[in-house]
Amino acid sequence: MSILNFNVGILGHVDSGKTSLAKALSTIASTNAFDKNPQSQERGITLDLGFSSFTMDIPEHLSNSNYKQLQITLVDCPGHASLIRTIIGGAQIIDLMLLVVDITKGMQTQTAECLIIGEITCDIMLVVLNKIDLVEESQRQSTIDKMTKRLRKTFESTKFPQVPIVSCSALSSLNLNELISTLQSHVYIPRRSPDGPFIFSVDHCFSIRGQGTIMTGTVLSGSVKINDSIEIAVLKEIRKVKSMQMFRKPVDKAMQGDRIGLCVTQFDPDQLERGLISTPGIIKVFHGLIIQINKVKYFKHDIENRTKFHITCGHSTVMGKILLFANHSVDTTNTNQFHFDKEYEAIDQYPTEDSTENQQIFALVELESTIPCQLGSILIGSRLDTDIHTNTCRLAFYGHVLNGFTDSDYLNKDLPTKLRIYKRKEKIGFIDRLVDDQTIIGKDLFQKETNLNLFVNFKVELNPTGEQGFIESPFGQSGKFKVRFMNGLSNETKQLLSTTKGRKQKTASNETNEESTEPQQRIRIVLKFKKYLFQEKTIIAQ
Repeated sequence: MSILNFNVGILGHVDSGKTSLAKALSTIASTNAFDKNPQSQERGITLDLGFSSFTMDIPEHLSNSNYKQLQITLVDCPGHASLIRTIIGGAQIIDLMLLVVDITKGMQTQTAECLIIGEITCDIMLVVLNKIDLVEESQRQSTIDKMTKRLRKTFESTKFPQVPIVSCSALSSLNLNELISTLQSHVYIPRRSPDGPFIFSVDHCFSIRGQGTIMTGTVLSGSVKINDSIEIAVLKEIRKVKSMQMFRKPVDKAMQGDRIGLCVTQFDPDQLERGLISTPGIIKVFHGLIIQINKVKYFKHDIENRTKFHITCGHSTVMGKILLFANHSVDTTNTNQFHFDKEYEAIDQYPTEDSTENQQIFALVELESTIPCQLGSILIGSRLDTDIHTNTCRLAFYGHVLNGFTDSDYLNKDLPTKLRIYKRKEKIGFIDRLVDDQTIIGKDLFQKETNLNLFVNFKVELNPTGEQGFIESPFGQSGKFKVRFMNGLSNETKQLLSTTKGRKQKTASNETNEESTEPQQRIRIVLKFKKYLFQEKTIIAQ
């Protein structure tokens, strides 16, 4: 019988009843479901991802598919604010999200963060208004109506303006059938293919005496069968698949979207808590990443260049510093706008929403520790050091990994030859003297030690008179330079400069220089150019 495995994430604020809901819905539990972790039991909250499942007939709207049965795999994510990185990792393997809201409390800070994660990682969401049994029966429906109206207002400006809202009680099973029915009606057939390389997201790793080491997780792409060779990317170790199970049932093979446990031998589970395993050679370990960056609209602070953030990709979270750059010539027919053969402008901070319309913003993420990931993976940048008791969003930006660098010395080896990012520069100088109708001597544009030959033939403009010329050559050893204007200087400019000469002679006889340079200072020499950031030798251009 062909079974469709559909992964449903359960997210929400701590103590909103997520684990109770997973327990009420499920018929089969994994080894780590329902807070079986001793620390979870001791603290009374979910500390890790929990997995469980239940099955049903394939929904009527999918009856024409090749599937005969539907297996719902529930991914129970912790709700505590300090565990947000675990939540992000869990959310990246789901097909649909259940956002659980405590009807007695409404939307809370972590509920809002879970909503943002849902907007980033999935396209379909259901809202579960839980704990309705705590409301007096006489007041229950009016309370449900009020909270539903309030939530509708909240969701108006999100990706899910028409999100279904189902009220229920996980503990007393009130309205659970309605929730199951609503969930069933929103199930779809995700992209599932056995083709391509096998990539597997491991969320738990443990040993069973006499059998070997079990790695449980979700197949992100491709397929796997018994006796296949797999690589633990971060350790560069290769093992063979000895056996497989899908919710305690032995299977010979699995494909994209399936939730399975793989058994390998001669591997210490302490070496891998979470991570990616794959067909050998597929997953790379990156020291730096390039992403197209999108700001989370609820993040109240500026995203500034050279700022450090917590970088989460899959189940990995490390510190990383971002360098922002922009593509101003956006091709609307091409979805992938990043290419190493293009030039990009460095920017100081993420621009306002209005100004991002005709440009794309990218970031080079310099990682403090390596991250194993697949190109195309979702990456989220956060400020997890923010006080969790403040009512503020800690999720700053997100994007997809477009490229990366596997050499630890990529800043010196790869970037100078591959990444052409420039900073716009502007220098202001003044006229020292007029040579003839087409030539002036300029000053104060460069330092004495500057190599002026780098700027020969660069265009300059006089401001405010507007003549355009070019730097012809250095003049002397003090940083002065000669500028030639092929179309000549205007009469206005020449008159100002001749007035200056007269004033200089007059003020010299009066032994004062109070206004001797006024006209020169009024006419500025403006030099605009690009300076490239990563080249070993200073490279500049216009």
